[in-house]
Amino acid sequence: MGPLDALWHLLNFLAPAGGVALATALLAKIVWRRELAGSSLLRLWAWGSLAGIAALVAGLAIGGRDGRMATYGALVGAIAMALWWVGFVRR
Repeated sequence: MGPLDALWHLLNFLAPAGGVALATALLAKIVWRRELAGSSLLRLWAWGSLAGIAALVAGLAIGGRDGRMATYGALVGAIAMALWWVGFVRR
């Protein structure tokens, strides 16, 4: 595997965390407009992405391979918890 292939594998591994975090942050900013007025979209996306990446890496380490449903469930839960923490608890 060449360096370009390795880069594509890494980006495809991290893509679900970034995409789900972006969609969730956008929806949260729309639904809780007043409550999240002080939190920027970039901040919500960044913290959600970091939590999602941590969930994906943990799922890979525990499960032995990528793409298990439990890993994706943990991804959604981790992003939701991160957005809750950044948006509502830690202002």
